[in-house]
Amino acid sequence: MAVMSSLRDKTHIILYTLLAAFLALIVFEWGMDFTGNSGTKQNQAGEVNGKVIPYSQYEEIYKAVTENFRRSNPGAEVMPENELEFQEQAWNTVVEQTLLDQQLKKFGITVQDQEVVDALGSATNPPQVIRQNFTNPATGAVDRAKLESIRRDPRNKELWLQIEKIVRRELEVNKLLRALQTFVHVTDRELDDIVNRQYSLFSASFIPFPLSFAGPDSNFPVKEEEIKKYYDEHKELLKQFYSRKADFVFFPLIPSSKDSLAVRTELETIRAEFSASVNDSDYVKVQSDRPAGINKVYSRADFSPAAGDVFFNSPNFKPGTIVGPIADRGEYRLIKIRQISASAPLVARASHILLHFNPASREDVARVSQLSALIFKQLQAGTPFDALAKKYSADPVSALNGGDIGWFSKERMVPQFAAAVFGARPGSVIGPVQTQFGLHIIKVTGFDTQAALCSEIVRNIRPSTETVDSGRRLATAFQINATEKGFDKSAASAKLPIGKTGDFNKHMPIPQIGYREAVTTFAFKAKEGDLSDVLETEKGFYVMRLTGKNDTGYRLLDKELKARITAELVRKKKEALLEKKLAAMAAVPGVTLEKIAASHAGVKVVVADSIRWSNGAIPGYGVDRSLVEGMSALVPGKLSAPLKTSDGAALVLLSSKTVPAGLNRKAEKSAIAPQLLRAKQEQLFAEYIASLRKKVIDPWGRISN
Repeated sequence: MAVMSSLRDKTHIILYTLLAAFLALIVFEWGMDFTGNSGTKQNQAGEVNGKVIPYSQYEEIYKAVTENFRRSNPGAEVMPENELEFQEQAWNTVVEQTLLDQQLKKFGITVQDQEVVDALGSATNPPQVIRQNFTNPATGAVDRAKLESIRRDPRNKELWLQIEKIVRRELEVNKLLRALQTFVHVTDRELDDIVNRQYSLFSASFIPFPLSFAGPDSNFPVKEEEIKKYYDEHKELLKQFYSRKADFVFFPLIPSSKDSLAVRTELETIRAEFSASVNDSDYVKVQSDRPAGINKVYSRADFSPAAGDVFFNSPNFKPGTIVGPIADRGEYRLIKIRQISASAPLVARASHILLHFNPASREDVARVSQLSALIFKQLQAGTPFDALAKKYSADPVSALNGGDIGWFSKERMVPQFAAAVFGARPGSVIGPVQTQFGLHIIKVTGFDTQAALCSEIVRNIRPSTETVDSGRRLATAFQINATEKGFDKSAASAKLPIGKTGDFNKHMPIPQIGYREAVTTFAFKAKEGDLSDVLETEKGFYVMRLTGKNDTGYRLLDKELKARITAELVRKKKEALLEKKLAAMAAVPGVTLEKIAASHAGVKVVVADSIRWSNGAIPGYGVDRSLVEGMSALVPGKLSAPLKTSDGAALVLLSSKTVPAGLNRKAEKSAIAPQLLRAKQEQLFAEYIASLRKKVIDPWGRISN
């Protein structure tokens, strides 16, 4: 989202819920004074230019951001990377609002009551909160009748007061924006340049040189002092929360066969009762671990492959009967069938081999093309598909099953994948099919047309108390032994694998472990090398050893980061040498692209027409935005200096630069002018806000200026 729009949005965080069968707003007002009695340091989230920010202020925003994500993405799992994003977003919101408050106070910007009233009644430019919640989608105008109905309802008194506060805040911020906007102008030359870039068609000849042309990586050694210098110069990009890392041994809670049999037996005892039940809704709600399983349409895609075979091939697969209990992915399912239907292929089953690649890199495209050709050659020679999937596939989950991804409907797959599968014959191998995930070589296993309207009772197979106690005893015995004889030695003697958490902080779930107060309490109080007590989670028991602490507020220059920096420095050195080589080639009197290509094995001249700056596409070559951006500034007929490409550099001879006949420059410039002005205003406002930051201490102890 654009910077200015983003800042406007952050002037108030709005959560949408139903109130009296209509919309209500829960608003966090940022105009109040939070300095007050902030209490002890532990109650402070941080500081902004000397102003203490209470943790409660940050926490409210964090909760609002999280809830907004859940509302916008129903059913989506909040991953660790989401948590980090929410935390940063919440803190940045607090910082920006605090800085805005300080500027409004500094310049004495206020809004009168009548201005709020006028804004709420405006037909031409209503406030954002009114546009968002009271616009009639059919007309695009504010539904004044609905708005007045909400305003006049006594039950909405508090709601309307909050709306007025939001509008007042928006007007205050707009006054500050207008004051800054007077410093921004758009010139005719800028508009001409944009129109030329947007609509020009280029014709060019060029020779692309990959980075490998500069020589092998071994020719570009990197010294320790170079790595350290790069790290210091880019340290601000490596900010992170205070973190810990640990080794651990895990004792999983796996239900025993006895636990599984107990659940199955429970369902068998109520089978007859469920069959005779007249009111399935009430019965399922009482008996099932998934009480919403009433009158659902199921296909094979709703089962594991084995469970689907049991259900759809059952002799009881007919209306009015019960199938099960069926074991399916950690649960037992007792299913009452109401109706059976059939249609065109409803679901498909397939296996795939996924090949990752970077479509912007010609080297990567060539590599994956060669690899897919090799795989097809091996398939034709009789090598089983599942063996090749285990060997080559970049999808680790399906690769373990020989590439099998089970049954699925069209809607559950990305369009390209679904179209390829549902348009193929059973038993065929198709592809490669490109999606956002990479290239897929697909074996279509089969189709199924059956569906059933059902109600079901589901019971999760959980570890019994006996199983939990047994797991706890094993973990405790290991913990005692590790305390006496050492963590590594005890794990080796018990033949237990040692896992590694990687870096984690107080505010994120730990991969494989999740968020547990006991885990973070141990990790952030312990010293390196300390051993934890037995830590209990839903998945099992962990014994941890703290292996690292980082309270610097920055990523440490560890082995992994050194490798990344080394690769970046090697790339920069190769780019510099490649540019030097190409500049020397271009400086030879009378040189042409054809002469250069003739004197260097493995390079060739590419000729392309209708090259567009707008999308970076070069017909017959591919997409390379860097190269097309460089072309747009060239003069036709003159060999260029080296231009940067997505994976190296190129020498270019621009043949022509034309614009479509009949292009109305005046109209195009008129359309672009407000967009450009808005972009420049946003950039100015972003730079202005950034310049206000003198000293900010965030909730994780990091200090920035």
